[in-house]
Amino acid sequence: MNSIAEQSRALLPKALFGSGGGDSIEVLARALMSGRGEASGVAIARQLLIQLKKASTDERLQFYRFLADELQPDALAVADAARAYLENPSDRSLADLQRASFSPRLEFFRRLNLAPGATAEIVALRSDLLRHLKADDRLAAVDSDLEHLLTSWFNRGFLVLRRIDWQTPAAILEKIIAYEAVHEIRGWDDLRRRLDPKDRRCFAFFHPALVDEPLIFVEVALTREIPDTISSVLDARRDDDDAPPTTAVFYSISNCQDGLKGISFGNFLLKQVVEDLIRDTASLKTFVTLSPAPSFARWLDRRLAADGDIVITPAERSALSRLRDPRWAEEAAVNAPDTEELKSALLSLAAYYFLVERSSDERPVDPVARFHLGNGARLERLNWLADTSEKGLREAHGLMVNYRYDLSEIERNHEAYAQDGTVAASRSVRALLRTPSRSKGLAAVPDLLALPGVSKSKRARRPVAE
Repeated sequence: MNSIAEQSRALLPKALFGSGGGDSIEVLARALMSGRGEASGVAIARQLLIQLKKASTDERLQFYRFLADELQPDALAVADAARAYLENPSDRSLADLQRASFSPRLEFFRRLNLAPGATAEIVALRSDLLRHLKADDRLAAVDSDLEHLLTSWFNRGFLVLRRIDWQTPAAILEKIIAYEAVHEIRGWDDLRRRLDPKDRRCFAFFHPALVDEPLIFVEVALTREIPDTISSVLDARRDDDDAPPTTAVFYSISNCQDGLKGISFGNFLLKQVVEDLIRDTASLKTFVTLSPAPSFARWLDRRLAADGDIVITPAERSALSRLRDPRWAEEAAVNAPDTEELKSALLSLAAYYFLVERSSDERPVDPVARFHLGNGARLERLNWLADTSEKGLREAHGLMVNYRYDLSEIERNHEAYAQDGTVAASRSVRALLRTPSRSKGLAAVPDLLALPGVSKSKRARRPVAE
């Protein structure tokens, strides 16, 4: 492809390959969209990517606005085609409407992808574009087209699952350290422990166009029981004479490419990893996560700030005031007598947060919960003081969650969640809603599912499943 690009470049106008800023980028973009041959298109696409790398932030922003304003369907042609379809619905009039409404940006990015290594560059381009979306609403259309294309290009059928171990090339291992987004990997010794074949596994998805760039990876601990703290996972050591593991714990899932935001790989990754683990270690019977609750502290702060909030009782509000003490977690860890009320209040409200609270789309407000519940997992256990790191206390007051993937229930849970928003939860989690303090707090809401904007028929279809 590089050879073709070099030969084709010699046949193109030299003006296309001048040095300079935003104007030359737009000239190259127009040339790429012209009716030139595919070989010359490769040369233009490669030069355009080179110019984009050299461009300043303002020049790239100007280019994104060019894509938004100039490479869009002809509004008059769309209107004419829409009227023709409404007057005479047919396969032909529908095809005409689809052609008229087809975004030229889709064709632009497809042609840009002709250049060698272009897929990785386009992913990086979208990562840069995402940083500008809030500054200019027009760019949302460009992002929508890019996301549509990348969803097709990174279809599950193109992805390759690879196990990451100590024999994996160092260039990839360095990226695993850099991309870890849940529990920081503190250097090579820490990474070596997380890849220990005795009781650790790590798997990642790769794409043929990004050979040495992981898209997403999951870290797994093989244990004898379901853990309730992250330290018991990260610090544990397994001896050779220990009994075979029975539990696989998914304790970290990290997305690696900002430019692929909104394109989900995790559901495919977990399902395939479970299959590989069962094949590799026959003693495994239980599959769970030890997951963060990254939005819980923010949600609780908003509830506490709201005057007259009926969800939090006065007694709970008083107990939760201890969270303002920077040393509360240290005192709770040594079982200070006056922290039991705080624990009860926090876990009860956490149960409400996961089981009852909903966002505008009638799904749980916690992003991690949405992911695992959508994949068919069950909300198994809420863990008090499970992560006492600075991040864990800041985001969730130390709370962590076990989601259980019961192979016999996954499909049923997934369908119930997808159809009706049903949250599959264990008895122990549901019982937290029945504590005296929670019952009093919900006295003014006799129906736990009576959320604003939800019809009675929908409430009836959205139970909390055991």
